[in-house]
Order: sequence, then C-alpha cells, then structure tokens
Amino acid sequence: MAKKLATAGAPSQRMLRVAEEVRHALSAVFLRGELHDPDLDSRHITVTEVRASPDLKHMTCFVAALGRAATKEELAGLRRVQPFLRKQVAQAVRLRFAPELHFQPDNALEYASKIDAVMRRPEVAQDLPPRPEKPGEAIPAPVPTASEAKRGRAPLRHDPRENDDEDEA
Repeated sequence: MAKKLATAGAPSQRMLRVAEEVRHALSAVFLRGELHDPDLDSRHITVTEVRASPDLKHMTCFVAALGRAATKEELAGLRRVQPFLRKQVAQAVRLRFAPELHFQPDNALEYASKIDAVMRRPEVAQDLPPRPEKPGEAIPAPVPTASEAKRGRAPLRHDPRENDDEDEA
C-alpha cells in the first residue's frame, strides 16, 4: 500500500511536532540564562516559532526580544552561540541528527501593528462595522431583512423599507 504524501508545501505532523520540541528546548536554554555572549547578556530572547525542513536537519527559529523583533547584534550573538544551542537541542530532543539552527527575526508583531494602523485610517474605517466602545462589549448584529429570514438566514424581523408584495408573487 502506497504511503500518502502530505499536501505540497504543508508541513507534516512530525515536522510540526519536532519543531515544537525544538522551540521548547531553546526556550528552556534561554530561560536558564546559559548563554555567555556580550550581545545576549541580560536580554530576554523569546522563540516564537520554529519551522523544520522536511528532512529535519535544518530548523529556522523565529526570535523576538521582549515584544520587539531581535536586533542585528542579538542575531549575530545567536549565530555565535549556535553550536552550543545545537548541542543543547540534540541532548533535549531525540533525533538521528542534530538539526542546524538558523535564526530569523520575528516581525509578526510589527506587521500586525501596521495592519492595525491601516485598519484605523478614516478611508478604511468607513467601510468597517462600528467597533465597540468598551472592551468586551458586543457589536450589535445587523438587522436581517424579511426576505433573508424567509430564506433561513436569520430570525424574522420586519424591515419597513422592504416591499412585502414581491414575496407573495
């Protein structure tokens, strides 16, 4: 019986599981403060995501430094201590080969703030539903028309602007 292949470009369950174990192993090393590098002293490094190659020999680690993307100096420091980190990962995660670690800054927070700024611009905000005034307050649902309710899309609420004569025909 032939083995099913994963969808093209999508990571397999094993890749996801191993990448998550590597992320936990790296986080534990950073938490213990075992790194002795001048660019990493007293810096809080967070591993936000790890992506594994299909052969599990290369891991791309996305790192951030306390709510911001890692600086060039921090990335250079991580590249210098990469052999030590590789050894720590090899001891913590049971794999046939110790994966080579590649560090990238995690720009997801910056990207999200840029998207939020775009969404708050007046020309974009006019096309969006109103936001709640207080956190946790629900946005009122739009009132469905009678024809929508008859099609089973919503409970019946009569809209006086809608002509009921067309439904009878």
